[in-house]
Amino acid sequence: SEFGTDALRFTLASMASPGRDIKLAEERIEGYRNFANKIWNAARFAHMYQANIQEAGSPIADDTLPGRWIRSRLNTTIQTVTHELEAYRFDRATNAIYQFFWHEYCDWYLELIKPALQDTQHPSYHDGTKARHTLRETLEVFLRLLHPFMPFITEEIWQTIPHQGDSIVVQNYPVWDEAWAAPDAEQQFALLEQTVGLVRTGRVLLNYLPGQQ
Repeated sequence: SEFGTDALRFTLASMASPGRDIKLAEERIEGYRNFANKIWNAARFAHMYQANIQEAGSPIADDTLPGRWIRSRLNTTIQTVTHELEAYRFDRATNAIYQFFWHEYCDWYLELIKPALQDTQHPSYHDGTKARHTLRETLEVFLRLLHPFMPFITEEIWQTIPHQGDSIVVQNYPVWDEAWAAPDAEQQFALLEQTVGLVRTGRVLLNYLPGQQ
């Protein structure tokens, strides 16, 4: 496949719903190649801030809203994907993975932690160590969740981050962890997301320029 083996595998899984004939379209495979590129870019971002974290050890407790929220959302995604795989709904499993990583992990979480990692004057900068550990930990867990669908990219990235064992192939598949469940953080974040949406809509209605406060 000119779009890559992993993209083709993910496409086939995403279209594997009961009673449906799979009719491949290049546009769909290309879309999941873009998803693979998104994962590469997120891994590069994580690598930029892992210089002081060389070994996979006990994670640092991250009590920040972004940290608690993303762990809880990944936890829920693990539960959803496991349920759908047990029901042989590979299409729903891939959709849950895609929605989590593209829209929650990349569009929200990575953007929220950038000040803690980059801006020395930002109030959240002192939380940078927590953010780095949560970033590393959630990426490693996500790669194990994605591995059956995209085995090549996940193995290659997994080998470049702190890990235990020789290969992602023989690692345990992620399971739901009660310690990661944070419904209160999810509720707070839902309010934040709604607020940001309202502000963005208001800016458009008022014809505010992108840089105008």
